[in-house]
Amino acid sequence: MVLSLMFLGLFALVLINVPIAIALASVGTIALYQDFGAGFLSNVPLNMYDGSTRFPLIAIPLFVLAGAIMNATGISQRLIDLASALLGFIRGGLAMVNIGVSMFFAEISGSAVADVSAVGSVLIPAMKRKGYPGALAVSVTSSSASLAIIIPPSIPMILYGVMAQTSIVQLFIAGVVPGIIGGLGMMILAYIFARRYNLPIEEGFQLPRVWTTFKRAGWALTLPVIILGGILGGFVTATEGAGLAVLAATVIGIFIYRDLSLSGLWEAAINGGVQTGVVMLLVASSYVVGSYLTMAGIPREMAAAITELTDNKYLILALLNVFFLMLGMILHSASAIVLVVPIVMPLVHIVGIDPVHFGLIVTLNLAIGQQTPPVASVLMTACAVGRADVWDVTRTNIWFILLLLGVLILVTYVPVIPMYLVETFYR
Repeated sequence: MVLSLMFLGLFALVLINVPIAIALASVGTIALYQDFGAGFLSNVPLNMYDGSTRFPLIAIPLFVLAGAIMNATGISQRLIDLASALLGFIRGGLAMVNIGVSMFFAEISGSAVADVSAVGSVLIPAMKRKGYPGALAVSVTSSSASLAIIIPPSIPMILYGVMAQTSIVQLFIAGVVPGIIGGLGMMILAYIFARRYNLPIEEGFQLPRVWTTFKRAGWALTLPVIILGGILGGFVTATEGAGLAVLAATVIGIFIYRDLSLSGLWEAAINGGVQTGVVMLLVASSYVVGSYLTMAGIPREMAAAITELTDNKYLILALLNVFFLMLGMILHSASAIVLVVPIVMPLVHIVGIDPVHFGLIVTLNLAIGQQTPPVASVLMTACAVGRADVWDVTRTNIWFILLLLGVLILVTYVPVIPMYLVETFYR
C-alpha cells in the first residue's frame, strides 16, 4: 500500500512537470518523515552525497564526455566513410553503414542519445538523398542507437551494477553477444526493407577505397581497443577505462586529426557536464527513496508476496519483463534503474536469478523503452534530428522493436547466450 502511494505521488508530481529527480527526493523525504519522524531527515543529504560519490559512478561523466568529444571531432565521419567502403556494395548498404557505425560508436560512448546525435546528423540526410523514406532512415538510426546500451561500455549497465552491487565488467561481457545478434538482425531487416523499396547500391566494392578510409579512420579504431581491451583484459577498472576514453579521444582529436579546437573541447565539456548533472541528480535522489524502502523492509515484503504466488523462475522473469517494458515506456532508463532495481533485487536473489543475467534483461527492456512512446527518449531525439513525425516513424520502427523483443526473449530464456563469455572468462 505504501509503495503504491509513493508511486502515485511520484507520477502525480511528474505529470505537473516537476523534474523526476526532485519528485523522487520529495516523495522519499515525505515518506521518511511520515514513518520515522523528523530526526531521520538529517540523514537525507548524507545519503544523497554518499550515493552519488561512489567510485564506479565516476565512469558515467567520463564516458559522456568521451562521446561529446567524439561529436566535436571528425571521428564519426571517418567511421562512416570506412563502413560505407565496406558495406556500400550491398543493397541498402547505407542503412547497414548506419547500424555498423552505431555499434562501433556504442563501444566508446555508452550513450544512445550521443550515438543518435553524432551518427544521425550525418546519415539521416544522406539516406534521404539516396531515396530512403524518411521514416525508415530515422527508424534505422534510432533503433541501432539503442544498441549503445547493450554493447559495452554501457552507462545503464554501470548504473545497474552500482544499484545491484554486481560486477560491471561481467555486465559488459554479457552484453557482447546479444549486441552483435541485435546488430546483425537489424542489418538483415534493413536489407529486407531495401529490397521492398528497391533502394540503390551505393557503389561497387573497391579495395583501394577500403584501404584509404581505413588509414583515415585508423586512430579512431584504436579507441574501442584501448577502452574495452583495458577493461575486459583486467588492466583497468570500468572507471579507469572511461578516463582512458576521454584521454584517447582528446589526444586523437587535437594532436592527430587536428579538428578539435580548445573551444570545441570546452563546448564538449559543457555538454557532457549538463548530461551528467541530470543523471547524477537522479542517482542522488534515488538514495533517499532507497533509504526509506530499506528501513521499511518493503523490498523484502514484496519479494515474499510474489514468491507466495509462484516460485517458478521463468514465470517470474516473464512478469519482470512485462513490468520493465511498461516502465521503460514512461521513464528514462536511468530513472527506471535507480528507482526500481533496488526494490526487485531481493526477489531476484530469492528465486535464484543470476544478477548479471538479470542486469542484461533489464538493460534490453529499457533499450526497447527508448523506442516506445510516450517517453521514447532516443526515438524523440532521432525524430528531432531527422525532422520526422514520431508516429510515422513508429509505424516503421515497430519492426525493429519486434526484433529487439526477440533478442530479449532469447536472452531471458536461453541464458547461455549472454552468460557463456562471462562463465568462460570470469567464473
